[in-house]
Amino acid sequence: MSRRTLLGLGLGASALLLAGCNRFGIGGEPTASASSLDMIWWGDAARAEATEAMLAIFQEQHDGLTIKTEYQDSGPYSDKLATRFAGGDVPDLFNQRRDGLREYADRGALLDLNEHLDVLNLDDVPSTSPLGLVDGALYGIPAGLNAVGFVINRDLTAQYGVEIPDGDTWSWDELWAFSKAVSDASGGQVYGVDLDFSTVQNLVVYIRQTGEEMYNEDGTFGASEQTLADWFAMSLEQRKTGGLAPAGFIEVTGGATEQSPIATGLVAGQIIPTNNLKAYTDATGSPLELLRIPGEVQGARRGMSIDTSMYWSIGQQSPNKDTALQLLDFIVNSVEGNEAVGPTRGLPISTVVADAIASGLGEEDQRSIEYISGLGAEDLPISRPDPIGGTTIQDALADIAVEVTFERTSPQEAAKQILQVASDTMGLG
Repeated sequence: MSRRTLLGLGLGASALLLAGCNRFGIGGEPTASASSLDMIWWGDAARAEATEAMLAIFQEQHDGLTIKTEYQDSGPYSDKLATRFAGGDVPDLFNQRRDGLREYADRGALLDLNEHLDVLNLDDVPSTSPLGLVDGALYGIPAGLNAVGFVINRDLTAQYGVEIPDGDTWSWDELWAFSKAVSDASGGQVYGVDLDFSTVQNLVVYIRQTGEEMYNEDGTFGASEQTLADWFAMSLEQRKTGGLAPAGFIEVTGGATEQSPIATGLVAGQIIPTNNLKAYTDATGSPLELLRIPGEVQGARRGMSIDTSMYWSIGQQSPNKDTALQLLDFIVNSVEGNEAVGPTRGLPISTVVADAIASGLGEEDQRSIEYISGLGAEDLPISRPDPIGGTTIQDALADIAVEVTFERTSPQEAAKQILQVASDTMGLG
């Protein structure tokens, strides 16, 4: 899963204004409109069409309601959200990234959904779901349940005569042996896998497998210097042995699945968010095998978890809280609405809804749901919103990983740099 591969959707309608609010939209009196709702999120074109279909059903049930929406890619979306809050133009219902929820929650900018469970029904949501909880308050509802997994192009592996390992039990050594076998068989035209060492979630899984945590429950940074150094050293070692492509061989110019290394035929496998299995299958044009992250059996503990890449939140100063709560309840509990939108954001968090829509999904979507359901039945670490400073760590990791890839920074120095950023932003555990 590449860093910030979050895309968006836009519909049309009327604008909402708030007066007298500070940077986070706190203070002043919101101006309510009984017939309009302001909603913003991210997603690709397919998600746009599906979400529009879902909203159309909700609007049919609320005669005269107009929904205004905005969208951007991940980085621009975060900027757009910050700009709107800074200007007091607080959206009613909006997506929150895992690494951004705490920033808004800690400043009182989000509605505590625990106080509105008479409207928002969470009876069919398991307690193990990665809810957006901060100090007991509920500020975010997962837009869908998700996990990461390796996808392997079966046509390519068959072409080069390389057997795909058992994805439930494979080790990191088996991953690299498989990858090198593909690289060698293709004469370096195709590499076995691409593993993005700058993606936080990939690192989180690796760190957990060592017995450590990247982010401790108290919000401090928990990974040791040696574990971080080992992560970066693995990148260098595999580029030298052929397990990974040389620096500069793979250039991803955007977040679209069609531009990914596996879709462009540069590699036989890569990590993806599992709800995008259909999109990657379509973009690749070949059947994809879905495997777990290696090392889950051999590690000191499990590294994978059931996650969400985005939450739904409601602004504390939203002028239309009641309607926003009704829409959020619809998103969580409506079978008809979830049939329309499908698992584009992941597995529905309501078990009743997930069971109801499963049979009507296509093959790839059913496989992604089975993958998540299988993980959900196991004893996995609980996923929590990233602490304050998570965005800074993510940005630092992206920059530092590039320096390691081109051997301008050693793995040990890279680890020290990450720890310094963590110490400055959130403290060390």
